[in-house]
Amino acid sequence: MSEEAKILVVDDEERIRRLLKMYLEREEYEVDDAENGEKALEMALDTDYDLIVLDLMMPGIDGIEVCEEIRKHKATPIIMLTAKGEEANRVQGFEAGTDDYIVKPFSPREVVLRVKALLRRASSTKFLQTETTTKDVLVFTHLTIDNDAHRVTADGKHISLTPKEYELLHYLALSPDKVFAREQLLKDVWNYEFFGDLRTVDTHIKRLREKLNKVSPEAANMITTVWGVGYKFEAVKE
Repeated sequence: MSEEAKILVVDDEERIRRLLKMYLEREEYEVDDAENGEKALEMALDTDYDLIVLDLMMPGIDGIEVCEEIRKHKATPIIMLTAKGEEANRVQGFEAGTDDYIVKPFSPREVVLRVKALLRRASSTKFLQTETTTKDVLVFTHLTIDNDAHRVTADGKHISLTPKEYELLHYLALSPDKVFAREQLLKDVWNYEFFGDLRTVDTHIKRLREKLNKVSPEAANMITTVWGVGYKFEAVKE
């Protein structure tokens, strides 16, 4: 059990917490739960969870605020639960740093599948730190992206990224010098067709640059802005 993922389920409805906990524990995950944002934030910052399932609409501190605060300190993968019709809220969730969202009412089995998929993609998940021979690697002068292990290093130092930050960086790096419009990135990286607010992309680019810059300004400068168009990854491979 110690090798299984530790998950935090946050929802103000006890019925939903109990249901999700039951289904996730069937998969042998270790599950904690919290009934409000305040408790969730305290638990999320005190414990290194592998993933958090977070309700968006809660009294007091809502899911958006919880997500934003967690992102200031950790790259823990987050799945946001949203009610049907909360389009603007889902955009807010992506901006805040959530990695995936599920619309209520949902099937518990769908949640389990999404959890498994996100854990596989998560850059910080312990299960992905394999010792097998790595084949899928992008190597640049100041940056290495190991796609087999979902691991990014800048000038030899590990960079902790959220799953979406990782996917965005890997997507850009696969096509050096190609300019991508924000709409294209939102569609291909987030699988999201809503183009009313493209700040989601800008926010993640900003976070990526900040994380890279702390270790390697040269690596951060590889992600360049093409004004009026979008972004591109500018680098010469070793």
